[in-house]
Amino acid sequence: MGKGRPRAVEKGVPGQSSTVLSSGSVNIPSGPVYYPTEEEFKDPLEFIYKIRPEAEPYGICRIVPPKSWKPPFALDLDSFTFPTKTQAIHQLQVRSAACDSKTFELEYNRFLDNYCGRKAKKKVVFEGEELDLCRLFNAVKRYGGYDKVVDGKKWGEVFRFVQSAGKISECAKHVLCQLYREHLYDYENYYGRLNQEKNKNCKKESSCEIKGEPQVEFSSSKRRRKNHSGERVEDCKVEAQELDQICEQCRSGLHGDVMLLCDRCNKGWHIYCLSPPLKRIPPGNWYCLECLNSEKDSFGFVPGKQFSLEAFRRVADRAKRRWFGSGSTGREQLEKRFWEIVEGSAGMVEVMYGSDLDTSVYGSGFPRLNDQRPESVGIDVWDEYCASPWNLNNLPKLQGSMLRAVHHSIAGVMVPWLYIGMLFSSFCWHFEDHCFYSMNYLHWGEPKCWYSVPGSETRAFEKVMRDSLPDLFDAQPDLLFQLVTMLNPSVLQQNNVPVYSVLQEPGNFVITFPRSYHGGFNFGLNCAEAVNFAPADWLPHGGFGAGLYQLYRKAAVLSHDELLCVVAESDFESRVSHYLKKELLRIYDKERTWRERLWRNGITSSSPMAPRKQPKYVGIEEDPTCIICQQFLYLSAVTCRCRPSAFVCLEHWEHLCECKPDKRRVLYRRTLAQLKDLVLIAERHNTQEASNRNLRRQLLCSSESESLSRKVKGVNATFAQLAEEWLLRSCKILQMPYSNDVYVGALKKAEQFLWAGSEMDPVRDMVKNLIEAQNWAEGVRDCVAKVELWSCNPNHEIEKVQMKYVNKLLSYNPAPCNEPGHLKLKVYQEEAGLLIQEINSALSTSSIVLIADWEILYTKACDSAISVEESEILLHRLSFAKVWMNNVRKLISETSPATVEVDMLYKLKSEISELHIQLPEIGLLLNFIKEVESCQSQCSEMLEGPINQKKLEVLLLELDGFTVNIPELRLLRQYQSDALSWVSRFNGVVKNIHEWEDQESVVDELTSIKKDGALLKIQVDELSLVEVELRKACCRVKAVKALHCKMSLDFIREVMIEATILKIENEKLCAHISRVLADAMSWEERAKHILASEDQMAEFEDIIRNSEELFVILPSLNDVTDAVLMAKTWLNKSKPFLVSHLSVAPISSSLLKVEDLKELVSQSKLLKICLEERYTLQSVLEKCIQWEHAAFSLLENVECLLNTSDISDGSPCGLISEIERQVDTLESVTKAGFSLRFEFLVIPKLQDACSTLQWCFKALSFRAVSPALEEVDALLEVGRHLPISYASCPLLSSLIDGVNWLKKALEIPVPCNLTGFKLSEAEEVLGQYKALHVSFPTIVGQLVDAIKRHNSWLEQVQHFFSLKSVDRSWLLLRQLKELGSNDAFNCSKLDTVLSEARKVEQWKMRCLDILGATDGEENALLNALLQLKLLGEMVTNMVSELRFCKIKNNLDRSLNLYEKFKCCKPRSLCICCSSDIKDEGFATCSLCKDCYHLRCIGPTKSDKNGARIFVCPCCRLMEGGKNFRNGSSLLKTSGNRPELNIFIRLLSDSEDLCVWIEERSILVQVVEKALSFKDCLTEILDFALAHLDEDIGIVTRKLSIALKAVEVAGVYDHHCNCKFEQALARNSWRLKTRKLLEGSHKTAIQQIERHLKEGLATSIPPEDHFRMKLMESKHIGLQWADRAKKVSVDSGALDLDKVFELIAEGENLAVHFEKELKLLRDRSMLYCICRRPYDQRAMIACDKCDEWYHFDCINLSSPPKIYICPACKFDTEADLAPPPSTTQERQVSNGKCGEPQTPSPCRTELRRRTEKPKKTSTTTKRKTPETTGDSNNNGIGRLFWRNQKPFRRAARKRAELDILSPFFYVQQQ
Repeated sequence: MGKGRPRAVEKGVPGQSSTVLSSGSVNIPSGPVYYPTEEEFKDPLEFIYKIRPEAEPYGICRIVPPKSWKPPFALDLDSFTFPTKTQAIHQLQVRSAACDSKTFELEYNRFLDNYCGRKAKKKVVFEGEELDLCRLFNAVKRYGGYDKVVDGKKWGEVFRFVQSAGKISECAKHVLCQLYREHLYDYENYYGRLNQEKNKNCKKESSCEIKGEPQVEFSSSKRRRKNHSGERVEDCKVEAQELDQICEQCRSGLHGDVMLLCDRCNKGWHIYCLSPPLKRIPPGNWYCLECLNSEKDSFGFVPGKQFSLEAFRRVADRAKRRWFGSGSTGREQLEKRFWEIVEGSAGMVEVMYGSDLDTSVYGSGFPRLNDQRPESVGIDVWDEYCASPWNLNNLPKLQGSMLRAVHHSIAGVMVPWLYIGMLFSSFCWHFEDHCFYSMNYLHWGEPKCWYSVPGSETRAFEKVMRDSLPDLFDAQPDLLFQLVTMLNPSVLQQNNVPVYSVLQEPGNFVITFPRSYHGGFNFGLNCAEAVNFAPADWLPHGGFGAGLYQLYRKAAVLSHDELLCVVAESDFESRVSHYLKKELLRIYDKERTWRERLWRNGITSSSPMAPRKQPKYVGIEEDPTCIICQQFLYLSAVTCRCRPSAFVCLEHWEHLCECKPDKRRVLYRRTLAQLKDLVLIAERHNTQEASNRNLRRQLLCSSESESLSRKVKGVNATFAQLAEEWLLRSCKILQMPYSNDVYVGALKKAEQFLWAGSEMDPVRDMVKNLIEAQNWAEGVRDCVAKVELWSCNPNHEIEKVQMKYVNKLLSYNPAPCNEPGHLKLKVYQEEAGLLIQEINSALSTSSIVLIADWEILYTKACDSAISVEESEILLHRLSFAKVWMNNVRKLISETSPATVEVDMLYKLKSEISELHIQLPEIGLLLNFIKEVESCQSQCSEMLEGPINQKKLEVLLLELDGFTVNIPELRLLRQYQSDALSWVSRFNGVVKNIHEWEDQESVVDELTSIKKDGALLKIQVDELSLVEVELRKACCRVKAVKALHCKMSLDFIREVMIEATILKIENEKLCAHISRVLADAMSWEERAKHILASEDQMAEFEDIIRNSEELFVILPSLNDVTDAVLMAKTWLNKSKPFLVSHLSVAPISSSLLKVEDLKELVSQSKLLKICLEERYTLQSVLEKCIQWEHAAFSLLENVECLLNTSDISDGSPCGLISEIERQVDTLESVTKAGFSLRFEFLVIPKLQDACSTLQWCFKALSFRAVSPALEEVDALLEVGRHLPISYASCPLLSSLIDGVNWLKKALEIPVPCNLTGFKLSEAEEVLGQYKALHVSFPTIVGQLVDAIKRHNSWLEQVQHFFSLKSVDRSWLLLRQLKELGSNDAFNCSKLDTVLSEARKVEQWKMRCLDILGATDGEENALLNALLQLKLLGEMVTNMVSELRFCKIKNNLDRSLNLYEKFKCCKPRSLCICCSSDIKDEGFATCSLCKDCYHLRCIGPTKSDKNGARIFVCPCCRLMEGGKNFRNGSSLLKTSGNRPELNIFIRLLSDSEDLCVWIEERSILVQVVEKALSFKDCLTEILDFALAHLDEDIGIVTRKLSIALKAVEVAGVYDHHCNCKFEQALARNSWRLKTRKLLEGSHKTAIQQIERHLKEGLATSIPPEDHFRMKLMESKHIGLQWADRAKKVSVDSGALDLDKVFELIAEGENLAVHFEKELKLLRDRSMLYCICRRPYDQRAMIACDKCDEWYHFDCINLSSPPKIYICPACKFDTEADLAPPPSTTQERQVSNGKCGEPQTPSPCRTELRRRTEKPKKTSTTTKRKTPETTGDSNNNGIGRLFWRNQKPFRRAARKRAELDILSPFFYVQQQ
């Protein structure tokens, strides 16, 4: 399809139908498919740009290359090996989150302790095993929580998470539900509230950020937080300990106030270092990802085995056979099974996947220039595809790709990845790194199925993923970065996320677009290759991807900012400028905003980054990364002196350290002006627009700089003002005498301006001038100092000043700044100039100069303080002359022979001209060279002609000992040595040569000697003898070969002839060869004789046996052997034919071929041996030929019969009998042919003719009958397989046309069910009948009758629609429908009738569905009538009318209730049944005075006097204060009562019906009454909800009437019902509150708080009377409780009277505080002689009176075994004396009564008895003071106890003071 138009986007395209998945059977539409032409296929980026507007909304597309695109597969399939990964497919979606059970257990136990006051059970058992609560909680969370799991009945799916194996029963599901309800339901609610609080905090935080309010951070006990004023609030931990905590991300211990510590492992993270970062410390406990995730349950793709391709193929084939057998499998079945596995319903499945294979390591499937080319691939093809733009190795670097600037190999991005897949191996949902495009090519194998979500729906996709897998995202917030999770596309579609599918075939490309989530799986073994690329339109998406990396703290693949800048500075296409400009503007605005913000915050130090070595390429040099967000810092960074190796981006500058801003420094690579220039470069294609924008931006920039300001020394100064001030100061500095400190300070202050835009160009120019002046002044000072130092102390270690540098410094005119030292330097320059003139004069003179003069001049230059270049020239010439002179002396004085090279002599001669000085060694060198040239001429003369050995010896003797190594002389000596060596070698070989056993080695040696002799340069005499000896040796080799190997007869003859010529025939070897030759010649003569005479087989076998004794290759032996073999072969081939002739072969054996028989008969004529079987086969062949002639004659008769064209009505009978006769003849002839047991080609033709005649016979039999359609179909099916050879025969073609017409006629099902056919089709069939040559009268009559009935029905329909709408009855329409269904053809009238009938039926069914079954009588009636099918429609009408009437009556009753309530009239009707109460017994409600029949309400209760008391259910409900919240009210009407809105829609829809129905009039009345009822109810509810006073009686009465009316009404309105429930809930709360406040018993504070919470949940207004009362009681009570708690622990600080007043005040409160009152009463008890309350000091009790004393008050150091207080001792002594008459007398007689002086007892826990008490009364004596006080509870006991302690009673104040007053009085006396 050319021009790239998508073919699969269109509907109904074969092969691209929608995908049907298992979950929900949702269709996945196909993505677009493109078929580029050859021209379009030349440029991939251009083609993608062309299709992008159409394809990008799908997120994916498939490209089918032209047919000419056939790249060779470059990998060697035999040697290719690769690693794999194991994928657990069943866990891609259905897997538990990798949560650490210990962390969950810790958090769960904390929840139970803090919120439930209990501890967790040690073990929860389910199905005989311990239940993992962590897994169970996450599983329920996956499906939306407990309520949704219960509603959706998802416990079976939850069970799969808890226990992966086994089946779950219904009982087990119930048990699992109960266990969750018991153990985890409260925790789920707590967890949900905590998440809601987090979300609320996030919303508040965002609003605070918008308004600019300060943030408030919350923390647990391990975190520090900030208050509103920004001050740190320390918790219980010590600050020093907190500062020791190190952030695991940035490795910094600073910023402890935002350090978040894990509540399990105590490791710390800054909230801004998390992925993704938090803006505040979350409420509740927090756990890091390491503690939340368990390594045991972590999920990923595990590295698998290393496979060869063949081994992996076997694994893949075995897996596919296990799933689908050996047959073919459709796409739908594969996808359905895959998603069943992913959703966990197909068991555990693991596959292997060779994914992400780096092609730079494992090789690419595409050809590459550096790869080895397979031999099967041509060079031209290889080179073509190496350079192809569609080669994925070339795609990222094509012209127009933004990745051309990236020059480092990024695997998967710049270098393709290879994928070797098998069945179900998957690539999970993801989008590409940096939101790149991706291209995938399938080299070979099974298809690959892709799913894609467009990039525009990314947020919707991620939301569905998070909602569907909440537990996985809680454990791993960056789950989508992991590429290990799949989700059924049907789930996405159900949530309105568009998903598209693409099936990639081998040889297809698949393109995914930026930000497009995609995933998929493989259908089987295949090989694919993928790479990323980035055209111009990718740039905005790349910016989004960079922001995503920063948010999730992920390291980026490359720097997006660097890529933009490099692209902007390169040559790019005009198409790029639009996208590039926007991105450059974005980063420019970002950089400007943050740089200005840092400047405002006091960071004024800045410096440029080091320049790039290769700025035109991306990624060559790696930038540092931000320690917080891990992003490359290409454009700018912030650093600090306290952490020189740490860098952060501008956005995280506050998180670097806690130093002051002026300690930090901004690093920048480009100024804002340079960034703006890049933006202008992007607009260079439109010059005018660029210039206009440039002017506008300069003005904007100047205005921005003017608005930028900050406080400097308390004064607000703008950026431009500060820059102007600096410029003025700098101008003054240049005029002042130079001072390094002043210049450094000025440059330091200038740093705050250098990063800015073009408005700071004057500052940058001034900075350049300052730096230039500083460098110049420092250079002048340095030069002067070095010259002066050298003058004082000449030393070679001191560096000299270069004259070149001095000239450069003094060349400035005027001087850059005011530096006096440059005058001194000028004097030194002049002195050095005089020295330069002197050296140049000495070097340029033409007179003879001595070497000593040069040495003196060089010494003078070395003593100078300034280094001049001319001194180096002088040194070079002086050194050169000395070296040359030494070399000449050394060569002339040499004595060793051949050690001096000729080239060295000529080199020294050529250097004479460079000396420029006169030396005596020059003459010596020239004389020596003349001697060498004479020697060379003699040697060259001899080498030119033939060399005589004797002359050569004389010359070499003469030149022996010459010291120069002459090449010609050395060559002559080598020639002489080679000749002597060759002669010696030849003589050694020739000696006794014929006696050698290995003559082949002799041949080799002589051949080598001959070859070497030809190469000799000297003439030798022995060279002619070598050729003769070589020929003899070769002859001997041949003779040996003839004896040891079978050789031909001709070869032996040639050997003997050659031996005779060489005169070696008498040697022993040659004589033996002569005898063998004679025997072979004799055998040859006999063989030729028998071949010519055709003898018997025995003669041939005998001569073959004789040949075995001869060791010679005989020429005729092959002919003899071939003749025997040919005869035996012919006999073997003839055996089947001979057996067939004798009729001994079984009939079932395979048939023989006549052609083979003919071939054997012809072959028998070529045999050279005499055989009898030749004549037998000849007779068999003659019989076969006779049968074939008879068969062909019969076929001609059949063909004549089939060519009969006249089939009239009178001829068929005779034709049928003739056909029968011919069929019988054909069968008999065929049988005779089979009896011959030969495979005749004519037999299939006989069978074809027989089957054709049989078919014609069957077709002719259908004329007079009406056959079944199945019989006709079967006949046509047989006719399709008839032989083609008779297809053109007139008889057969006529019958086929007739049978086809018969099928069409029978397909029209007369006389009923014609609705599938049109009238025109029947008429067309009748018209076709006239053209037939065969008649079918029965069928024609049936068709004519059907057409008549159809026309009759049409007349009835026209009459029906001509009636008025009121006269059209439903019964008549239904009759027309039934008649039309049976008699009418398919037509528009029939569609209209069926459509109108369907509308009425659907409307009636909606009525029945809405009304539902309301009582048993109607259901009984309906069931009875439905048994009669004819009455079914009448039953429907009766039921609808009956139920509409009942609803109308109910609404009448409800409206009557309202009217009677308004009129306040007594009601004489029963509320339940609305019948008169006069006829039957009734009861009247004692509260509302409504009447009820006794039969309606049942028996009633009686009061104490026997009178009946009756309270109706509504009044009981209203007075009882039942809680109506959370669906617990009595308004359960929405499930079994129709809603009002449905009635209204139903009435509106009835207007579209074409017939009149009775239910419609009733429905109108129902809707009118329901709307009136709704108005009355709304009036009451508005009053009830607005009522806030104390009197709630009127509200209760109104709501009671409304409740009765709602219960009676048969219509339900959702809005009113919700409002009614709210009013009932508020009224119920007020009733309960009134009971709570007015009750006889005091209420606990917890009850009030719980009641206030209920009121808040019920939306009780704050102005409500009862809520205000509760708030007042709570406030007063809590104030008193706080005072009571403080007093109870004040150790007696408050007077006792005040304590009793506080107790009395608490007892008079409306709220009961039992705990606080008990504490105050205990506080009022006084002990010991100090009369103080219990204060934790050690005490001891008296063993007699149980009174308590402090150890320190009675001076007791240790507890005695028995202690009796002084008062009791006194009483004991008094008991021994005579008892006085009264108590007073007993006390008086006691004498003086003071404080006890003995030590007091200690506390009971410090006392221990060593013996058991003898009496039971003493065993309970050890008590605490509190217990003792409580034990003397009655007044008599306390009276007796105090009577024993008169002094003590005076200080104690009890609740029974009146009873004890006499004793106090006596004490006072």
